[in-house]
Amino acid sequence: MNKPIAPGKRHANTNPQTQRKGWRNFRTVFTKEIIEALRDRRTLLRMSFSAVLMGPLLLLALSGLISSLETRAEQREILVAGIEHAPTLRNFIERQTYTLKTAPADYEARLRNNTLLEPVLVIGKDFENALLSGQQPAVEVVSDSANQRASAGVGSIQHLLYNFNRERTTLSLALRGVSGALLQPVLIEERDLASAQARAARITGMIPMFIIMAVLYGALTAALDSTAGERERGSLEPLLMNPVPSFALVLGKWGAVACLGLCMALLSSLSFVPAQWLLKSDSLQAMFQFGGREVLAFILLQLPLAAGASALLMALAIRTRSIKEAQASSTLVITLMALAPMVSLLNPGGDAPWYLWVPGLAQNTLMLWVLKGEALTLAQVLPGILVGALLTVASLAVVARSMRGAVAR
Repeated sequence: MNKPIAPGKRHANTNPQTQRKGWRNFRTVFTKEIIEALRDRRTLLRMSFSAVLMGPLLLLALSGLISSLETRAEQREILVAGIEHAPTLRNFIERQTYTLKTAPADYEARLRNNTLLEPVLVIGKDFENALLSGQQPAVEVVSDSANQRASAGVGSIQHLLYNFNRERTTLSLALRGVSGALLQPVLIEERDLASAQARAARITGMIPMFIIMAVLYGALTAALDSTAGERERGSLEPLLMNPVPSFALVLGKWGAVACLGLCMALLSSLSFVPAQWLLKSDSLQAMFQFGGREVLAFILLQLPLAAGASALLMALAIRTRSIKEAQASSTLVITLMALAPMVSLLNPGGDAPWYLWVPGLAQNTLMLWVLKGEALTLAQVLPGILVGALLTVASLAVVARSMRGAVAR
């Protein structure tokens, strides 16, 4: 049995045989940390649930909402109050293949209570007389902005009324021998440059955030347990007294933590593959293509984040005395990295170059580009790699110094 090396001599030992054993010791520590992490099945199940199921479930719920809106649009039904006062408008709406239904008498209360999910077209009693006399009769499209399902149908009714106004104006001008084209001297044609994947990314843009959270929370538990957890259990100091090079010990623990974070990211990415087959919205299913290419790209983009975040969490935890203290110090880091992607949502100016230099935000930006079907360049990926490498080296140096200090004490 090898004898423990005295703290003062342990790091001065440059025996070539010890150096050759470094990577073997690294594999030993790495395997030990992986096995200990896998033993905590309850924690693994909680992390797996949030990493694997939460994202797909939210995606399925969102697709269900879109599907219901599409189904409602296909039904082409409009709730109307007072349509008997507007036979001309009734004729126009029915010619557009819409079905008119009488709105309930208490439609205002039901809209406020979210029990009525359709806006209501309200027509006054003097509509037809005012229209025939050349006046402007007013109609109301009643909804509740707090009732999102009802508000979603307002646009289609407004578009229908706009077309009615246009038809009436064109007919009035034609009776007077004036061309209706004079009302629209410029012909406006809309051309959308976005691809199908880019349009789908407006809805599926939440996926990168779940991947990032999977990396962070997957690494968090292992980072705290391998540092503050071992210190709290009293097993860290005996481990440090073993004749193992410090770099092998630190790298072994860090490698296991980063590997668990990447495993959670892989599970989270793979969970979206079968989830897309269960989408209820046919249009979203046709636009959203998530396969092996996207999974591989997502995992490769997470490497710098997993490496840097794992090392940083270990550096914070090694300086604490208990798991609770380590959790408190790590909460801010996890929160900042997890919420960093929100910056792109709050910035109306589009993606800024500095996004690629912020951990979490860089990975979110790059993954969104992948979802849009854009090809990534080395100049776009390199900032995240450099920041992740710098964060890893600096944090692991702190961990190694703290471990040497623990042995010296």
